[in-house]
Amino acid sequence: MKVLLTGVAGFIGFHVARALLDRGDEVAGVDNLNDYYDVRLKEARLGQLEGRNGFRFVRADLADRKATAEIFLEERPNRVVHMAAQAGVRYSLENPHAYADSNIVGLLNVLEGCRYGEVEHLVFASSSSVYGANTRMPFSVHQNVDHPLSLYAATKKAGELMAHTYAHLYQFPVTGLRFFTVYGPWGRPDMSPFIFTKKIIAGEPIDVFNHGKHKRDFTYIDDITEGVVRTLDRVAAPDPAWDAAAPDPATSSAPYRLYNIGNNQPVPLMTYIETIERAVGKEAVKNFLPMQPGDVPETYADVDDLARDVGFRPSTPLEEGITRFVAWYRDFYGV
Repeated sequence: MKVLLTGVAGFIGFHVARALLDRGDEVAGVDNLNDYYDVRLKEARLGQLEGRNGFRFVRADLADRKATAEIFLEERPNRVVHMAAQAGVRYSLENPHAYADSNIVGLLNVLEGCRYGEVEHLVFASSSSVYGANTRMPFSVHQNVDHPLSLYAATKKAGELMAHTYAHLYQFPVTGLRFFTVYGPWGRPDMSPFIFTKKIIAGEPIDVFNHGKHKRDFTYIDDITEGVVRTLDRVAAPDPAWDAAAPDPATSSAPYRLYNIGNNQPVPLMTYIETIERAVGKEAVKNFLPMQPGDVPETYADVDDLARDVGFRPSTPLEEGITRFVAWYRDFYGV
């Protein structure tokens, strides 16, 4: 089938594109190659895709309504994987407008493209950050998530609501995926595995927020990729048991579904740092600091719905995933 994949030069988008191409799908990849982080890394990811049979790259900003509409008219995809977004909780404190442009306006333009393009299924990226002030663990897609702690989280929650509205109004199937702390080869430089590995190798101190008392459900990129592809293949359908008097946030009378994709195993931050230290072969110099605004102390994914519906449960051990990441980092940067 032909898949329109947004954010193709991004961390997750790149891996999903490669998986789809590996199985013989045609991929039209869209990205604006913005400079939120090193564009050379994005270009290197694209370099792994360009020239492959069935791949076409379109440089465009999804916040541009006309350009997005033209992409849908020209490509006429069967299905859409929307990974493009302005990422990062902390950056949303510095540049909030970037999040409205990308995560709200950009998604709206994609939804309109799906509506008029008669797309069979839209799968879009949400985030574990939507759980915000919730403390009941593990986080379940059946919980209410109305207390975000960052603008990034608020835009992701808004995206879920927008997607549901379109599924309801126009009856096209939509699936939202809440990702939990994704890491692995080709990862983003603004994320902790990248930052910690780079600084430990260089002998520079690492900042350890919340005095190391965080816990995170670290999820390896290959598990995320498989979850995305499997949910893309399982077209969302209305839930016949959905009850408007006791509405379940994870399903609907519309063809709409939400899933967590996480490792279902939260890891203490200090254990995580020790794992990187072992992989690098060097102890980190640690600078302990208070918790940052917008951050949450713990994440933990309930993935029972994902396992039940698509037959998949992420399981890559942290030690294995970090070892692969550090090996990629050393090879890519020659250190």
